Amino acid sequence: MITLLLIIIVILVLIIIFQYRSKKQISKDLIYMRTKLDKIINEDTNEKLLVVTGNTELKKLLITINSLLDFSHKILVGYRKKEISMSKMLSNISHDLKTPLTVILGYIETIKLDNDMLMEERELLLTKVHNKTLEVIELINKFFDLAKLESGDKEVPLTRVNMNEVCMKNILDFYDNLTTKGYEVNISIPETNIFAFGNLEALERIMNNLISNAIKYGNHGKYLGLTLSYDKNFCYVEVLDKGKGIDEINIDKVFERIYTLEDSRNKLYQGSGLGLTITKRLVEKLGGKISLKSKPYEKTSFTFKLKRITY
Repeated sequence: MITLLLIIIVILVLIIIFQYRSKKQISKDLIYMRTKLDKIINEDTNEKLLVVTGNTELKKLLITINSLLDFSHKILVGYRKKEISMSKMLSNISHDLKTPLTVILGYIETIKLDNDMLMEERELLLTKVHNKTLEVIELINKFFDLAKLESGDKEVPLTRVNMNEVCMKNILDFYDNLTTKGYEVNISIPETNIFAFGNLEALERIMNNLISNAIKYGNHGKYLGLTLSYDKNFCYVEVLDKGKGIDEINIDKVFERIYTLEDSRNKLYQGSGLGLTITKRLVEKLGGKISLKSKPYEKTSFTFKLKRITY
């Protein structure tokens, strides 16, 4: 009987010792976790908590904390990237606003100071002032459009849209001007009506931006192509030119707010670079995707796809 009691006592003592050590180890692990978290927060690192433990609940806690740290890091990186992007974009816009405003001021001062100016010259300068003013207004409108899109304030309701009609209407708006300038225009639109989830106003903006972009930056090739195609699930619209193209290293950057196509095509071109950014945001609002492929003087094409409606 005494032996049995001694065995029970030993077992109880061992259990107490085990629980004490476990509690002490958990306490040690918690202190490490708190210290490590303080370091990660204060030093702004991307480290994770690494603890070797047999405690199931502590393991679950570690997994949850590391997931939160990873999520927090991604949010912070995104915020900083957006902050840098916005800062550079504002710098670009400030520069682009300053240039036409300086020109406008010069024209106005010339008109004001030259009392002997002929009426024809005065009218010519006033026309230039008017055109430059329109450039400034267009740039400001682009900036606010992008701000609305990225803040979620701009609603883009989706409806059933006939893509054949959208493509035909938008290319015809440019057709006479293109042929007058000696462009070869190649239009490929199927006879079968293709319907997609879209928004007429947004699609007008997308098509206008892509065609204008192809004309402006691909004018050396004197070629513009528009193709509408489809498969079982999607419809595809491709706008292409045969101009100078875009370097491969810059292809992934053309839709960024801080990037302008003149970085890769022609340093003489001026522009805020907002057009393609707005285009990408609008395509995404329609539930689609846009991509770019470029081979200088052979083919530079922007293709966006939308969810097709087959009923």
